[in-house]
Amino acid sequence: MYASDHRGHGQTARAPTSYGHFADRDGFRHVLDDMHAVNRRIAERHPELPRVLFAHSFGSFVAQHYLASYGDSVVAAILSGTDYGGGPLLRAALGIIAIERLRVGPSNRSALLQKLTFGGYNKAFAPARTEFDWLSRDATEVDKYVVDPLCGFAITTQAWQDLIRGLLQLADPALHARIPKQLPIYLFAGALDPVGRAGQGPRALARAYERAGLTRVTLKLYPGGRHEMLNEVNRAEVTQDVLAWVDAQLAR
Repeated sequence: MYASDHRGHGQTARAPTSYGHFADRDGFRHVLDDMHAVNRRIAERHPELPRVLFAHSFGSFVAQHYLASYGDSVVAAILSGTDYGGGPLLRAALGIIAIERLRVGPSNRSALLQKLTFGGYNKAFAPARTEFDWLSRDATEVDKYVVDPLCGFAITTQAWQDLIRGLLQLADPALHARIPKQLPIYLFAGALDPVGRAGQGPRALARAYERAGLTRVTLKLYPGGRHEMLNEVNRAEVTQDVLAWVDAQLAR
C-alpha cells in the first residue's frame, strides 16, 4: 500500500507556514499531477500488480478529476467522504474568496473563510464538544485529530480559490464522460457527513456517473455516520465492506 501527502500537507509541507498552501498558481492541477506521479512510481516498482485508488475528502475531489484524466491507470477506485460539485453557492464563494485574497494576500489565511466553511460543519451536531465533532462519533478519534498539528489547520486564500474552482468542475458532464465506462467505482460515506451534505452529494455523484454511462458504480451510506467512516464507531464494519468490494473487483 502506498499513500501520498498532498501539497501543503504532512511531510510534503516544508514548514508549518506552508501548511494548507498548494502553489502560488494552478494549485489544484499541481495536486492532480502529483497524484499521477505517485501512481506512475508505483507502476514502475510493481508493474505486475493491479492498482486501486482510494481517496478521501479533499483527496476524493482530486480523484474525481484523476479518473477523468487517468482512469485507465487504475483497475478500480474508492471515493470516501466525497461530494458532488457545482451550484450557485460555490460560484458565490469565489467572489468572497477573491475579496479575502486581496485583503490578506494569496499565501495567508482568512478566519472568515474558515468560519464560512468548516465552521458550519458542526451545526448538525450541536451541542458540540469540540470544533471537530462532525468528523466522527468516536470521541477518542476526534481528540486525536484536535491535538495533531498536521490536522485541522486553515488553508490559504489561494488554496481556497484553487479548491473551489476544482469543485465547480466536478458537476461537468464532460468530466464524467471521460471516465472509463467499465471502471468499478465505490462511493461510501456517513449518512450525516456534512461534507457530502448528509448523503445528498454522494447520491448525486452516483446518479451523474450512471447518466454518463458508467456501469459499475456502487454507493453505500452508513446511518448515523459522519465524515471519517474509517475512524467511526463502526469502522470494523466499514473496513470489511471496503476490503470485500476490492476483493470482488480483483477477482473479476
